[in-house]
Amino acid sequence: MSHPIWQVGFRPFFALAMLSGLSLPVLWALIFSGVLTAPTTSFGMVQWHAHEMFFGFGWAVLGGFLLTATKNWVKVRGYHGQALMFLAAAWLFERIGMWFEGSWPHALFLLSNNLFLCSIVAMLAWTLAKNRATDAYRDNWLFLLVLPTFLIAKQLMLGDEYYLLGWSIALGLFRMAFLVMLERTLVQFMKGAFQVGILQHPALDKAIKLLGLLLVFAGLLPTMLAAYAGLSLALLLMLRFAFWKPQLALTRLDIGIMYLGYLAIVAQLLVEFFRLTMTMPELVSLSIHVFTFGAMGLIVPAMLMRISQGHTGRKVTFGGADKLALWIMMLAFLLRIVAPLFDPAHYALWISAAAACWLAGFALLAWRYIPMLLKARVDGKPH
Repeated sequence: MSHPIWQVGFRPFFALAMLSGLSLPVLWALIFSGVLTAPTTSFGMVQWHAHEMFFGFGWAVLGGFLLTATKNWVKVRGYHGQALMFLAAAWLFERIGMWFEGSWPHALFLLSNNLFLCSIVAMLAWTLAKNRATDAYRDNWLFLLVLPTFLIAKQLMLGDEYYLLGWSIALGLFRMAFLVMLERTLVQFMKGAFQVGILQHPALDKAIKLLGLLLVFAGLLPTMLAAYAGLSLALLLMLRFAFWKPQLALTRLDIGIMYLGYLAIVAQLLVEFFRLTMTMPELVSLSIHVFTFGAMGLIVPAMLMRISQGHTGRKVTFGGADKLALWIMMLAFLLRIVAPLFDPAHYALWISAAAACWLAGFALLAWRYIPMLLKARVDGKPH
């Protein structure tokens, strides 16, 4: 039997997510402030930063989640053993290639930059397509559309002319992933925490997902259509939020922080609406960071905790270190999003402070959870 780390997809990839979460923002802050010399690359460091947060950190989380979720969704054990070793090695190869691109042969860089994503997308799509008959979620066809589109966004993000289109598609794809995940998991979490049900309305849920899918391609739509489609999605999300018992959820940090992440998705859509309708290109950075610090920065740590505990045979409980990490991530949002609005003169300082919060928050998670990921399940089950 192989080491426990290679038994299930969340184990290596959540460990990589924690390590990249604590290091990538700090690395960017050091480059931005001039403390660290940026590597020589054919793409800009802003592109490097955006790419690494979406396709480094983001895909470590998404990959670990999807490789694990297939067991519940289609009743087939996810990739493990040597296949999982290959994917983790390919992810690391990509991180190295992104840093040394300027000194590598172009063919080697292209290999490093595409091997992981092409492989995991093909493997996940094959699993979902092959097992459609036993799929517990009929709307998993969305992933068959979403996953390959990540490959397009990746190429665009590192180009000169279509960089903004690339980030728009990548953000839209991650938004779709969060919308699907929150719809499926918050029902369970609220029932487990409060013994209550929350609204599940097929027409409303379908409309939200279809609008989310349309907005993946917002950068290709007429400006006003993209703006009002985003506003419509924000309003539908708020309508559903009102029926998801937020007055209960926000009394518990472990559930409430995911509701705050949900609200961050709404906030990002509203920022985009104002950016597009008022022609304010300076809001591009705010839009991206409301999503990355709000949706990704708040929801991801809570999900890492829940899945790491539950899938290693432990009862899901949020201890003192867990709660401290979540408070730190909320502070990071305030420092990166709110503080610069009131004190733009110290913009670089706020970037460094927010990066320090990510370092502290994910260091706590790594200290607490990586040892769990390296050990066998405590309930004796093989995986």
